[in-house]
Amino acid sequence: MNIIWQYLDKRNGAICALQDYNSMQHIIDHTDEEIANVSDRMTSLGSPGLSDMPKSPSNPQANENRIIAGIDEIDVLRERYRQAVEYMDWFQPAWAALSEDERYVLSEFYWKEDDNQTEALYNLCEHFAIERTSVYKKKNRALAKLALLLFGK
Repeated sequence: MNIIWQYLDKRNGAICALQDYNSMQHIIDHTDEEIANVSDRMTSLGSPGLSDMPKSPSNPQANENRIIAGIDEIDVLRERYRQAVEYMDWFQPAWAALSEDERYVLSEFYWKEDDNQTEALYNLCEHFAIERTSVYKKKNRALAKLALLLFGK
């Protein structure tokens, strides 16, 4: 499935694509570690639980089940990584085509952790020394340009 199908409405799709950037970057940065952790869990022996209670009959396929579950989890991680790389290949050229000011405006509005647009608005007013309505217009122009670069006409 093509990554573009996840963002059908162009304006909202551009906003969602901006908001997804950090999570996709995290996936790309940490998938190798996660796969290594799953591989270690698959190949390591489980420690016995020490207690005075009698043990129930053990599952003779427990190791096989653990290996199969690990393989399934690795497959999911690799698919998630493939989708993140596809997203980055689609998003990065459009992001690079924006001017530095446009990238700054969009990152202030959509990449802040606390998701406080009022604070972003005041930061941008102070940074550009313009009023609030001008900041909103600047944001809307940058968002429209990003949507055009991502999706075309």
